[in-house]
Amino acid sequence: MNTRVLEALPVDLANPTAILGDLEDAISGHRTFLPIPAQDKTRARLLRDSQHVGQPIDDSIALVMATSGSTGTPKGAQLSPLNLVSSADATHQFLGGPGQWLLAMPAHHIAGMQVLIRALIAGVDPLAIDLSNGFNIADFARAAAELKDTGDRTYTSLTPMQLLKAMDTLQGIEALALFDGILVGGAALSRQARESATKLGISVITTYGSSETSGGCVYDGKPIPGAQVRIREGRIELGGPMIAQGYRNSPQHEDFAEPGWFKTSDVGEFHESTLVVKGRIDAVIDSGGLKLHPEVLERAIADIDGVTGVCVVGIPDPRLGQAIVAAYEGSISPSQVIEGLDSLPRWQLPKQLKHLPTLPTIGPGKVDRKAIKALF
Repeated sequence: MNTRVLEALPVDLANPTAILGDLEDAISGHRTFLPIPAQDKTRARLLRDSQHVGQPIDDSIALVMATSGSTGTPKGAQLSPLNLVSSADATHQFLGGPGQWLLAMPAHHIAGMQVLIRALIAGVDPLAIDLSNGFNIADFARAAAELKDTGDRTYTSLTPMQLLKAMDTLQGIEALALFDGILVGGAALSRQARESATKLGISVITTYGSSETSGGCVYDGKPIPGAQVRIREGRIELGGPMIAQGYRNSPQHEDFAEPGWFKTSDVGEFHESTLVVKGRIDAVIDSGGLKLHPEVLERAIADIDGVTGVCVVGIPDPRLGQAIVAAYEGSISPSQVIEGLDSLPRWQLPKQLKHLPTLPTIGPGKVDRKAIKALF
């Protein structure tokens, strides 16, 4: 009879490495944890309740990693030790070998958690920066230099927003250039940012994945060792030993109908064997009978010099059904943004465009689309 129960694991933004001992217990198959944010009591309570903390759970599960979401019930991806370790091993294979890791993202999200897992698998003590007051470039630079002094290969994971913030300063650029590999995920990285990083000697690897896949499992459009990618009816499906064992609160969910495979909510295609993510199925905007993946317009806006972040959404419109609107952050005016979109069909241009100091986010690097809609 299974007597294992799911335990809450509070993760402190100021001291995330305090959970390393618990993670070792989880990976060795002795305990099962739900990482929760120590600083966000409301989110922590929602996760405890929705994922049934204190109730029995299969002893083959190491971690339950909650998916992002601003409203509704989060899903909890059930990850086994094999899921987590296979992902970490495949990442090291892709990067050219294990090394020292810097944690610069919240560890209660899968991208941050995997930094700690990879360090454990590599047999090194991860270095972490205090994120309780946000991502600080000076702290990041000091930590990067400390890692480089070890003489080992050095890695970190960042969101596109963190990467762009670091690339805005000489101190940040010099710190980024110290790493042998920087995994960038959570949102799309603009072509402009990728090209700038390359020119500056910064080794960026874009990642695609989720809690359901133990983190990123497609790097620079290619599956990491052991991972598989296929497209069925336009939808991206991911397979391999890193795929979760269903959801804690819905283990037989249709997204896991085939063992070892996860059906994403993203539309994609292959360009010369490289996966290109087109956008989310549930985010398509139907404007006057013409359908737009908001990510298409977001990429076009993000590629304009002076734009550092963007979100495109559809809002109700009595004539069109949905009107295309957008919010962005950066140093240029709305009229300059529109000028930069002169190659697009006129119907794809946003009907309203708002310039924000910063875009609202949920989870690391993910723009809060519901909050953006509310602005209009």
